[in-house]
Amino acid sequence: MSVPSTPDGRRGASAGDQKVQTPFRARFLGFVMWALARFIGMTLRVRFEGQDRLEEMLASGQGLIMITWHGRTLIPANVFRHRGYWVMISLSRDGEMQNCIFRRFGFQTVRGSTSRGGIRATLELARRLKEGGALAFTPDGPRGPTHKIQMGTLLLAQKSGCRIVPVGISARPRWLVRSWDRYMVPAPFARAVWIVGEPVSVSPDADDEEKARICSDLELALNRLEQRAEEMLGFEYPAEFAT
Repeated sequence: MSVPSTPDGRRGASAGDQKVQTPFRARFLGFVMWALARFIGMTLRVRFEGQDRLEEMLASGQGLIMITWHGRTLIPANVFRHRGYWVMISLSRDGEMQNCIFRRFGFQTVRGSTSRGGIRATLELARRLKEGGALAFTPDGPRGPTHKIQMGTLLLAQKSGCRIVPVGISARPRWLVRSWDRYMVPAPFARAVWIVGEPVSVSPDADDEEKARICSDLELALNRLEQRAEEMLGFEYPAEFAT
């Protein structure tokens, strides 16, 4: 999960911190980006649908994996601030800045991605989820392809026994960054829609064929939720993802 290029601030909240250095430039840019994102978040008017599903799971001590597309993470960063959520941050140079941003939002971070440090990060997150933790995850990150769920999402669900909860998000007015994920930056005082879908379970015994089917179903569900959120605000959803 990332913002365009956070825990409670305690040392040790981020696995692998001892190995990942955060230079001054990353800290400075991270602070600037956090301040802008937080200002936007403070002014948003968010309409929630189905949020009680997430709250009930959290209140019961169940671990959960909340997913939304990579381009829609600014609003979740604000909604889940200082709630103890975990996020996976890549070990790339951009990841240093993102790590600073999410820590300031009060997320707990684990460093790794599908291309680097992924196995260690996945095992660490699975352990945290088994303990009742909650993870905010972008299944098409960190580099895409956009709107395509990677198998790491299902692996986490299998290892932890936690359910995956899709969330569709939109905002108006907003800017769309010219990046692979068309990152959405809501304008200050924008209206936003947040729609929580039905939780999805992954059997520990699921084979490759079953996991491929679940991936396809999750992509469809997440696109439908996002399409509904977009249409509620008067947008036409891109034909390539419309259901």
